[in-house]
Amino acid sequence: MAPDGRRAKLIAEGALQQTGKRRVRHVMGWVILLLAGTALGFNIDDALLAWVQNRHGQAARQRVQNWRDLLATSPSLAEMQKLEAVNTFFNRLNFTPDRQTWQREDYWATPLETLALGAGDCEDFALAKYFTLTALGVEESRLRLTYVKALKLNQAHMVLTYYAEPDAAPWVLDNLDPRIKPATDRDDLVPVYSFNGMGLWLARQRGQGKPAGGSERLPLWRDMLERMRQESNRTDLERSP
Repeated sequence: MAPDGRRAKLIAEGALQQTGKRRVRHVMGWVILLLAGTALGFNIDDALLAWVQNRHGQAARQRVQNWRDLLATSPSLAEMQKLEAVNTFFNRLNFTPDRQTWQREDYWATPLETLALGAGDCEDFALAKYFTLTALGVEESRLRLTYVKALKLNQAHMVLTYYAEPDAAPWVLDNLDPRIKPATDRDDLVPVYSFNGMGLWLARQRGQGKPAGGSERLPLWRDMLERMRQESNRTDLERSP
């Protein structure tokens, strides 16, 4: 796990034990993620598919082709149908830890990288769902990348949450439980904090949570956005892992 990833996961595990609100706010300031490039488009044309096949094989090309088909056919779906389609699509991939997939302690993969390898961890799945849903027209304000404490695993975990209404319990898109459920029905998860391109919030089971912190950035996040830009523009793709 890279230093910033380790810090983020330690926050997710340790913030539950914080008793002073001032201390929580101070710690959370480290993990503000302001998404300056959420509107990055996915330019998945035949040249990119050929590059994926040449580098990762026919099965990888088919996964990316299926993703392109999903992006092309799903914009007209109702919002909950979009959630179901995207959640099911990415949950079919294999779960592997970053050390096995990337030979690193922590790595935030782009959706294309995750699909090319057909594998990722909870962060990769949540990020891929987030970007895909925003590409399908789901408002960013309704989506949060949420760190939780997974009680059965006794470890930090990331899910994607969707707020149909600002003060309602969010719906949870997760790879541990493939069924999309309201957070109030997931007593195996304890929310810690959530973020999107608009900021970060101390999380709670119901409602948007309390805003926290400023506009800090994490290198893992910047690096991932830069790789997404390279993929979108297809410049210097050969440098991608």
